[in-house]
Amino acid sequence: MKLRFTERLRKNYESAPGPVRKAFEKQMKLLAADLRHPSLRAKKYDVVNNVWQGRVNRDWRFYFTIESDPYTIIALTPHPK
Repeated sequence: MKLRFTERLRKNYESAPGPVRKAFEKQMKLLAADLRHPSLRAKKYDVVNNVWQGRVNRDWRFYFTIESDPYTIIALTPHPK
């Protein structure tokens, strides 16, 4: 699967700490290979807008849409605990 990154995601990525960026890159490889990979913990976040949430690490999440190919990665944010 191909991935497309929004400008918002690019800004989020640039402002994220180094270890988060590294973990995000690893998770993007997993997402491109298999949406159901266990470490992604991907789930539908907003059914109406078809937004999904995936896990970067314990404290960070990324959001994306699935409209066939490519997946569009929208944002990278700290987890709203």
